[in-house]
Amino acid sequence: MMYQAYQAQDDLLTPVRLFASTALSALEGSWLANSGLPFMRNLTAAYEMLARARLTHARPPYGIASVQIAGAETPVTEEVVFATPFGSLLRFRKEVAAEQPRVLVVAPLSGHFATLLRSTVRTLLVDHDVYITDWHNARDVPLAAGVFGMDGYIRHLIQFLEFLGPGAHVVAVCQPCVQAVAATAIMSEDDNPATPASLTLMAGPIDCRLNPTKVNELATTRSIDWFERTLIATVPHRYKGAGRLVYPGFVQLTAFMSMNMDRHVKAHTDLYDHLVKGDIAKAEQTKTFYDEYFAVLDLPAEFYLETVRLVFQEYALAKGELTFEGRKVNPAAIRKTTLLTVEGERDDICSVGQTLAAHDLMPKLRPYRKRHHLQAGVGHYGVFSGKKWENQIYPLLRNTILSSQ
Repeated sequence: MMYQAYQAQDDLLTPVRLFASTALSALEGSWLANSGLPFMRNLTAAYEMLARARLTHARPPYGIASVQIAGAETPVTEEVVFATPFGSLLRFRKEVAAEQPRVLVVAPLSGHFATLLRSTVRTLLVDHDVYITDWHNARDVPLAAGVFGMDGYIRHLIQFLEFLGPGAHVVAVCQPCVQAVAATAIMSEDDNPATPASLTLMAGPIDCRLNPTKVNELATTRSIDWFERTLIATVPHRYKGAGRLVYPGFVQLTAFMSMNMDRHVKAHTDLYDHLVKGDIAKAEQTKTFYDEYFAVLDLPAEFYLETVRLVFQEYALAKGELTFEGRKVNPAAIRKTTLLTVEGERDDICSVGQTLAAHDLMPKLRPYRKRHHLQAGVGHYGVFSGKKWENQIYPLLRNTILSSQ
């Protein structure tokens, strides 16, 4: 009933948002809106806040129309090159004079769309031929498509890498670092020619026993049965995935926001003030962030529950107990793939040491194929977005890829 209750509440608020949006449109350009009267500025700001008070459930655009290469703007187009019901392999195609290293960006499946990595992709695009795992919203996937669990995620990575062919590179961000290691291990053990040349793990939960965070503690203080009873919902009949069991994106968003609720309240208070004062630049910056943040994606229930159990409760990869389609995952089989791990000093989601642990799982990698970077002064998102990502972390990643070509 949880999803139905959420949907009913959203339906009840729709007329209010529609009224606010219509009123705002009617006022725009009118003499009242341009009168400078204080009460009008407050009224239009209130209408806009009401009109924006909602979550969306469709993927936002990546919005990367071009990148600057060698001083020239180079057009970028999106192209789906491989697709399944649960996800697409999306390429950011551009025309360049010389062939560039192929990079697969492995995006989290954790309540937001892969567009959350927009700035990561934009930075990589200058020097690389970039692809991303563009996961679909589970509430839009028909029941006939079957289930999608941990094995399904790993299988998708293997299929995507086989599509890209030999010599590709993997950059995994956050949650899917575990699956990226598993896929690379399976492919290495099979001598698969498409085994990635390099594997970059960024702020990922390889071993959550180390320096546990609030996120880790929540997972261990509840049984997996509690997670299933309390957090799993059924998709309503109005959607393509009707009847599918999911972990709703709105639940994950609520959990994320509760960790820093004061900050989010302040951000919206500041947004109202910026709108009243006509500070368009600051208002747009906040709106852009929350347009992305409030675009939520439902996870298949089996994937969510298996991730909680295997990654955050049982530490299956770190303890050598993870399996893939009934087969034991052996990271020690990774011998020829260069490894780079990146952590953020202030990360309160995946703390220092949890990603570095990957090095101990690959004892047969030569020292020159291993590198670790701890970025000072950044939290979780600063590992893959922002100035320090662009100026300090990315050059190390680029050099790792180049040295593995």
